Amino acid sequence: MFARRAGLLSRGYRYLVAPNQHPQTFSSLSSRAFAAVNAAMADTANTSGVTADGLKQKLAAGLGAPHVEVEDISGGCGQSFQAIIVSPQFDKKTMLARHRLVNSVLKEEIAAIHAWTPKCYTPEQWQKAQEERA
Repeated sequence: MFARRAGLLSRGYRYLVAPNQHPQTFSSLSSRAFAAVNAAMADTANTSGVTADGLKQKLAAGLGAPHVEVEDISGGCGQSFQAIIVSPQFDKKTMLARHRLVNSVLKEEIAAIHAWTPKCYTPEQWQKAQEERA
């Protein structure tokens, strides 16, 4: 029992107290992996093909929305969007149900982007919000 404990202590000493005795050469591997991930992300950003205008047209057609504003908030790479959507289909629906409805219309586009933030209003709610701003 004691010998076994001594073995554990010596291993603990080897790895915790004196870590430089076993140097690991992961630095070159990690930098190569990091470069590969960055290249893959750059390719994805350029090939996603999702645009604010495309999202706006699809939402207007799919939801019968009289007012749709879509903004690319990713700095132009097309990976993050926020939207204001006004549709009569949102009447008597919870926020979750509204978001699910929007997400069902944009299922393929949402899969290709990183972030999506919809703000959904009924025409009455939108009109009231506009009156409060003025």
